[in-house]
Amino acid sequence: MRHARRRVVRRVTRLAAVGGILLGCTMVTRAVATEPPAADAVPFAATAGDVVDQGPGARLVSRLGTDRTAGSWIGTDGRTVVAVTDEEAAREVERAGAKPKMVRHSMSELKSATQTLRSAKRVPGTAWAMDYRSNEVVVRGDSTVSADDWSDLTEVADDIGGFVRMERTQGTFTTRLNGATPILSTAGRCSAGFNVTDGTREFILTAGHCGPEGSVWFSDGRGRKEVGTTVGASFPGDDYSLIEYADGRAGEGAGVVAIGDGKGVRITGVGEPAVGQRVFRSGSTSGLRDGEVTALNATVNYPEGTVSGLIETNVCAEPGDSGGPMFSEGIALGVTSGGSGDCRTGGTTYFQPVTKALSALNVKLIVAPREGGQSAAPSPAPSGPAAAAPGGASPGSSAPTSGIPSASTLLSRLTDPRNVGPGLLVIGGSMVALVATRWIRAEQDRRAYQRHYSAMWG
Repeated sequence: MRHARRRVVRRVTRLAAVGGILLGCTMVTRAVATEPPAADAVPFAATAGDVVDQGPGARLVSRLGTDRTAGSWIGTDGRTVVAVTDEEAAREVERAGAKPKMVRHSMSELKSATQTLRSAKRVPGTAWAMDYRSNEVVVRGDSTVSADDWSDLTEVADDIGGFVRMERTQGTFTTRLNGATPILSTAGRCSAGFNVTDGTREFILTAGHCGPEGSVWFSDGRGRKEVGTTVGASFPGDDYSLIEYADGRAGEGAGVVAIGDGKGVRITGVGEPAVGQRVFRSGSTSGLRDGEVTALNATVNYPEGTVSGLIETNVCAEPGDSGGPMFSEGIALGVTSGGSGDCRTGGTTYFQPVTKALSALNVKLIVAPREGGQSAAPSPAPSGPAAAAPGGASPGSSAPTSGIPSASTLLSRLTDPRNVGPGLLVIGGSMVALVATRWIRAEQDRRAYQRHYSAMWG
């Protein structure tokens, strides 16, 4: 009777151990299969007031004033350079750890020159911006500008002074209508920019020229997969618009921008760019491209109208890239407006600053948490030559744009005790119990054999 009870106990223990192993495997499998909260969570929304500090340059220019400075930029060695007009300002810049450069014309003079150009006859196909590094205002004219119009604009420049440089450029200045993800409507094809929210609904921030209010957008050419509807836009003057999602939500990965091949970049904050900064742009036509910020507060006279306050870069873009995001180190900077050239021969591309669009539209940027689940709140940009050098910048931390986890993501979940620890403990305990029952059974069989052998041989 006692042996029968022992057999029942052993069988129940073995069944419980096997069940524990199965339960533990299920727990681990579910932990691995479940999308980790850090990848798709949207715990923080950045406003224009949460702008990442771009370094001492902007602060110095603001403190010294527009009559004593003429802009700042990042040098090739990563050091901040500030254009100054007097020796005392130069000493203040040096004391702040930046490099001064003496120039002849102040920011006030450069701004006055651009205002004079703006008040002259509008010539489609022209653009101008303040070149801090050369201490000039550069006026560009594309191939559509007639000889007479160019001559008239040159006379205006000559009247301003010798610090206005006239340049002819290849191609034409056009909006890049026609990836970030492609979106299509009767107005043409554009690229989705950044996801934003008003606290209740979620939207796509993209270029204003992509379509007027009421434009309906789709993610396929047959018009079967509706994305949303344009509910607010500003163009010309500015170049931004909002597309409200059809179901009110951006969905998974709202804080990630696509860069092609199922890859993406986490957006963790919003900031103002600096001249000389390395930046990256993604668009549905030409994919991920990089270049440098060459000027700020640029004005472009598109055929459709004039847009001011733009970021000028030497990043290439092509039709269909309009509205796509520009970023650096995971910081949102702008959405693609237009430009000249293409990605075979190069060109100039202009971007609508994100900060101004957020403020005007009264929305917040949806961002992703940084790797490791850290808070997504913007932090000051790193300083020093190694961190700020244009060549050392990167798009930001990578993230998949689909719900299928990558191998590295699976590995991180398997090694994360918060996700699979309980399951592994159940499996381990069950394995110990199963081995113990097998050992006990073997030991009992050995002892029974010894007793039987002793009885046979006396």
